[in-house]
Amino acid sequence: MLTAIKRQLGSVNYLAFSAFAHDVLAACAAWICAFWLRFNLDIPAPFMFSAAESALIAVPIQASFFWLFGLYRGIWRFASLPDLRNIVITVCVATLAIFTALQMIGISGVPRSVALLYPLLLIILMGGNRALYRGWKDRAHYDLQREPVIVLGAGAAAAKLIGDILRHPKWRIVGLLDDDPRKHNRSLHGYRVLGNLASLPFWAKSLHVQMAIIAIPSMTPEQRYRAIRLCEQAHVQAMSVPALDDLISGEMQIAALKEVQIDDLLGRNPVELDIAALKHLLTDKVVLISGAGGSIGSELCRQILSFHPKRLVLVEASEYALYRIEEEFRQIHPSALIDYLLADVRNKQRLDEIMAQFQPELVFHAAAYKHVPMMEAANAWEGVQNNVLGTYCLAMASLEYGVQKFVLISTDKAVNPTNVMGASKRMAELVCQSLQGHHDTEFVIVRFGNVLGSNGSVVPKFREQIARGGPITITHPDITRYFMSIPEAAQLVLQAGQMGKHGEIFVLDMGKPVKIVDLAREMIRLSGFTEEQIPIQITGLRPGEKLYEELLTDSEQTQPTPHPKLRIARSLTKVDEQWLPLVAQWLRQERRPSANEVKSSLQALIAEYKPAKHGRAQAD
Repeated sequence: MLTAIKRQLGSVNYLAFSAFAHDVLAACAAWICAFWLRFNLDIPAPFMFSAAESALIAVPIQASFFWLFGLYRGIWRFASLPDLRNIVITVCVATLAIFTALQMIGISGVPRSVALLYPLLLIILMGGNRALYRGWKDRAHYDLQREPVIVLGAGAAAAKLIGDILRHPKWRIVGLLDDDPRKHNRSLHGYRVLGNLASLPFWAKSLHVQMAIIAIPSMTPEQRYRAIRLCEQAHVQAMSVPALDDLISGEMQIAALKEVQIDDLLGRNPVELDIAALKHLLTDKVVLISGAGGSIGSELCRQILSFHPKRLVLVEASEYALYRIEEEFRQIHPSALIDYLLADVRNKQRLDEIMAQFQPELVFHAAAYKHVPMMEAANAWEGVQNNVLGTYCLAMASLEYGVQKFVLISTDKAVNPTNVMGASKRMAELVCQSLQGHHDTEFVIVRFGNVLGSNGSVVPKFREQIARGGPITITHPDITRYFMSIPEAAQLVLQAGQMGKHGEIFVLDMGKPVKIVDLAREMIRLSGFTEEQIPIQITGLRPGEKLYEELLTDSEQTQPTPHPKLRIARSLTKVDEQWLPLVAQWLRQERRPSANEVKSSLQALIAEYKPAKHGRAQAD
C-alpha cells in the first residue's frame, strides 16, 4: 500500500496535493463531528480520548483509500456526478476498513452510530466543497468571457433588461446609473446604482466598460442626445432599449436592443399628428403616389397604409425600386389592395390611362430628380423635364380626372435657388400654384430640407466611406443643412396635405441647421472609430451647391398653423396668367436646349434664381 501511495505521489502536482490535504482535513472534521453529533454537541470526557485515539487510525486509512481509488485524477473545476459516485464508493469502503481495523486493534469507545454519521458527513464535505468550487470557477470564467456593460436608468425598463441580460451569454452588468438621487447607492435586482449619468466616464474607465445600454424609453430627445454625448465622452458604445410601447407589451428582448442611430442626435420631439383628421383624409380613399419607390415616396406608402385606404396606386419609373417596395408590402400588407405601376410622370398619355382606370381621389407627387451637381451641366434639361414637366403632366391629369387633392413634395433648395435642381423645384411649386382655383382640385406644396438616410443623401454616402476605411469627403468645413428623419418628413407631409386647401406652401420646422462636418464626426464616433482612423477630407463646394440652405425666399413671409411644426409661406410675388402657358410651351419644345440655354430660360422664368458661377468660388 505504501508503495502504491509513493507511486502516485511521484506523479501528482501541486493542485492534487492541495485537494488531498483538503480531503484529509475533511476526514478529521467528519470524524470529530460524528462524535459531536452522537452526544448531542457535548462529548463526555471518556469519549474525548476515544475520539482522538481512533482518529489516529481512521484518518490515515481514509487518506490511503483516497489515493488508491484515484480521486485526484479528476479536476475540481469539472467535478460531476461520476466524481461524486467515486467519493461515495471510496468513503464507504474506507469506513468498513476503518471499523474493521479498530475492532482488530481493540480500540473501544467508538459508538456504532459514528459508522453512519462519519461517511455521511465526509461525503457532504467532499462533494459539497467540490460543487462550490466548480460553481465559483465557472462563474469567474463565465464573467471573464462576458463583456461588462453599464445600464443607464434604474426604472422598469432597466429591471426588465437586467432579467434578459442575466440569461445572455455575452454581457454582464457591472452597475447602473440614474439621475434620480433617491436611487443612488440602492440596488436593483442585486446591482447597485452607482451614481448619476454624468458619472459615466468615471465608471466606464474604472470598471473597464466598453458598452452602455440606455434603458430609459421615456427620455425626451434632448435627454437622449445628452446620454449619447456622455457615451461618446466615456468612449463606450451606446445601445438603446426599444420604445416604451414594446416594453409595456412585454416584447422587449435582448435581440430588440439597437445601436444608437444618427437620427437620435437630431434632438427632435416626435411628431404629433391629428389622427382623426388624417383618417378622414385617407381612410377608404384611392390614393396615388408618384415616386413610390423612393425614400419619401415609400415611407408615405407605409404611413398611408396604416390609415386603411381603399386602394393604393404606386407609380414608379424605376423597375428595381418598384420591385423592392412590392416585395416589402406583399409580406407585411398581404391583404391590402395595392397596384404597382411602372410609369414616367412625363408621359401624359400613360398618366391619363392610370387616372381613368383607378380614379384616385388623392395624389402625392414625390417623383423628382434631386442630385444637385448632376443636374448642373449635361443633365440640366433632363432635370427640368422630370421635375417641372412631370409635375405639370401629373397636375393636369389630376385636374382632368377630378382628383380632390394634389400634394407636391418640394425642397428647401427651391428657396433662392442657385442651381438647376432648385430652380426646377421652384418652378414646379409655381406650376401648382398657377393651377389652383381653375378646377375643384386643391393643391398643396410641402417644402422641407434634407432627410437622414434618404437615397443619395450624405448619411448613406458617409456610411459607405466609413465601411471602406475612409476618408469621409466634405465639400466645405462650414457647410450646413437642415435635417429630419424619413418618418417625420412623411408624417408632416400627410399633416400638411390634410390642412392645405388653396395652393399653400407649407414649410416644415426643420429645427436647427447641422454642420455637415459635425454630422460626419458623429457618424465616425457612432461607428466606433476615431478621426485618426477615419479622416475627414475637404474637397470644395460642387457646382451649384450653397453653403447654407434656406426655407423661405427673400419675398416670402410665414404665418402659423394649428400644427406647431408647420408654417405657411406667403409669397409677395405672383406670376401672371401668361406664365404657365409660356412654361408649358418651353417644356414641350422639340429641340433639346444646352445647359446654358436651360439656365438662361430658368432665369427669365424664375425671378429668385441666380445661378452660382462655380461652387468653389462661392466658398470664398
